[in-house]
Amino acid sequence: MQYSFIDFFADRVLLELFGGYVAWEDEVDYGNNGQSAGGGRDEPIYVTIEAVLREHLGSGKLPAGLVLGQANVARAFNVSRVPAGIALSRLLDDGLVERFEGRGYVVPGAAPFRAELVEAGLVVPAEVVNPTATRRDQIYSEVEHAVAACLPYGRFMLNETALAQHFDVSRTIAHEVLAQLERLGIIEQDSNNRWYAGPLSGDELEHHFEMRWILEPQALRHAYPLLDEGDIRDRLSRVEAARHHAIQPLDREQLEADLHVRTLAPCPNSLLLHAVQRSQRILIATHSAFASYQSPDEITLMSSEHVSIYKALLASDVGLACSILEAHLRRSLKPNLEILRRLDALPDALRLPYLVQVK
Repeated sequence: MQYSFIDFFADRVLLELFGGYVAWEDEVDYGNNGQSAGGGRDEPIYVTIEAVLREHLGSGKLPAGLVLGQANVARAFNVSRVPAGIALSRLLDDGLVERFEGRGYVVPGAAPFRAELVEAGLVVPAEVVNPTATRRDQIYSEVEHAVAACLPYGRFMLNETALAQHFDVSRTIAHEVLAQLERLGIIEQDSNNRWYAGPLSGDELEHHFEMRWILEPQALRHAYPLLDEGDIRDRLSRVEAARHHAIQPLDREQLEADLHVRTLAPCPNSLLLHAVQRSQRILIATHSAFASYQSPDEITLMSSEHVSIYKALLASDVGLACSILEAHLRRSLKPNLEILRRLDALPDALRLPYLVQVK
């Protein structure tokens, strides 16, 4: 059984984007490597990566000039580049690393040089690394997120050869990733064996939201008796902290995954949970797709609604929490539809060599 994109699940908590991008059953992961980082809590793997790198940078264990990029951080921690990128951006915000003229960041204080991080002095705690993650597992969540984020911008052809070259993997692995996306209904293959994705229409967006506001409150009712109070408090702390400063799209996706994925993950009704995940998989990635269109007021309101749900759960008022969750999802539809109608050209940040936009 394989795991993917958004699933910090109870028994296999997130095999990344997130990353996150999170792991769904029968898929890969979005950022937590199938385990709970930090003493059994469901802390996202990017938080753990950030903490390890922060300690090394603060104590001088990583030499000045060392280039830190998504690729070498991902290799060191055996994760996809999504959680690695989030961790690096947070370190940049705190001034612990600087932007490098090439791709990535650099430890301040000397001329840039490249090296494998473990060889340069990085010590990765054994409990952090997922030794069983395959190369396909590592890249799947990143590809799924990239595809989902592009869907609102139109129809795309996925080039299998370009995908293999982009991630430096075999055509076989690239084909397996695309086949998994097809099985999950994210892409389709035509009669000429070409792979296509999108577009995400307004009607489809509305249908996904409707599925979520019908099903997620019920999943929360089932999950509630199995939730850990410490985990809820951790998630509440993360979203409250995010209300006081600007956060990046991937960070917003992680906050969404905290509530809509991790909090629902203990739901014992697997059929219900899988139905929820089918729509979540597309919608959570819209935080990257709509990054330049989302208003600060909308993000603040979203965070406040998350806070209210967590506080209701901590007060043992699951009925109130479910009501707020449903209202939150219903309210979120309108601003997302408005953004979908206003979308312009595909942003450069979302352009990838294996995704070719077609008419």
